[in-house]
Amino acid sequence: MPFPDLLRTQIRHEFTAAQQYLASAVYFDALRLPRLAGVCYRGAEDKRAHALRMVQYLLDRDLEVRVGGLDEIVSEFESPRAAIEFLLNRERELTESISTLTGTARHAGDYLGEQFTRWFLKDQMDEVSRMSTLLTVCERADGNLFDIEEFIAREVRTPAPDASAPKIAGMARIN
Repeated sequence: MPFPDLLRTQIRHEFTAAQQYLASAVYFDALRLPRLAGVCYRGAEDKRAHALRMVQYLLDRDLEVRVGGLDEIVSEFESPRAAIEFLLNRERELTESISTLTGTARHAGDYLGEQFTRWFLKDQMDEVSRMSTLLTVCERADGNLFDIEEFIAREVRTPAPDASAPKIAGMARIN
């Protein structure tokens, strides 16, 4: 499949991931776990921004943009640990699909496409690492949700905006 087609598919994956993070945030909020919910609300914003960065790339290249439906969203989990593990697995899937995007661009000699995907690969490495750490903390807490909330309050920070990030569609400034 050509790079632009894979990118359109990736846009759907990113919007789905945004909605999945939102569903997970609501799940954690319902359990009165505001710190875990906050991690997921930020994750939803981040994934939505990923999708809109990809939309902007297609617009900038004068390529067709299609925004369609979402894949299935899971909103009920066995436990907070199961929800975190589910999100970690989704992050790994997103990393794999972005790696495929990068490889496709490279194989086709689409250097602009390859360069564009590099930022996402770096960001995905960070996100997988963050969720993996959260799962490890959850396992070590052995069911003590207060310890997880305390860890997030103490250790998890909202990253500063990345000046090297691709533009987000709809964020143009009119002077």
